Amino acid sequence: MKKIKMDDVLLKIVPLFNIGAVSFQSSVRKTKVLDDLIRDIQEEIRNNYQLSDVLEIPNIKAARDGYKRLGKDPSRYRLAVESLFRRIVKGNDLYRINDVVDIGNILSLKTMRSVAVLDEDKIEGQITIRIGNDEPYEGIGRGNINIENIPVYCDLKGPFGSPTSDTKRTAITEDTKNVFLFIISFNGKKELMKDINLCVNLYKDYALAKEFSTKII
Repeated sequence: MKKIKMDDVLLKIVPLFNIGAVSFQSSVRKTKVLDDLIRDIQEEIRNNYQLSDVLEIPNIKAARDGYKRLGKDPSRYRLAVESLFRRIVKGNDLYRINDVVDIGNILSLKTMRSVAVLDEDKIEGQITIRIGNDEPYEGIGRGNINIENIPVYCDLKGPFGSPTSDTKRTAITEDTKNVFLFIISFNGKKELMKDINLCVNLYKDYALAKEFSTKII
């Protein structure tokens, strides 16, 4: 697993910001193996949440509060997990990309945290997690995003991910062999090991993943 460093300035403003990091090997396929699981999750969310409820989910509320402390409007720059919940509550289905990415979305919905699913081989050097500046950033399917004052994950080339959206540069493709996954917490480490274990089980069961390495930062 690559070395990860958390910036002190970020932790001073959001002291309960932690990450569950998981790396593993997996072939990238697009199958129907997740169809029933996704259907059940979507049905459960639609039966239990309205749009106003999404903002009160504890993990999402903690993340939104973290954005506010950093000086970012969480309603304008929505967290990825909140966007997933809102999409489903509104009656739309999850986008389907491939099994590796789709499991990441399932994990995000189950943990109620933003999840980054990345091609580890496209990350260059040590990873630093810091507060974003006024710098170029193109989110996947989002176009240019202002990442100033939100947490960003950076390598030697610059930012490649955030709790709002990740970039194409480190995106999962059919050629991906080594996956690096972040589970983002704004309310401490308490539940992260449980979330990591869920992650490992999902990828073992549905993506035939192997060679897992895990860490809480």
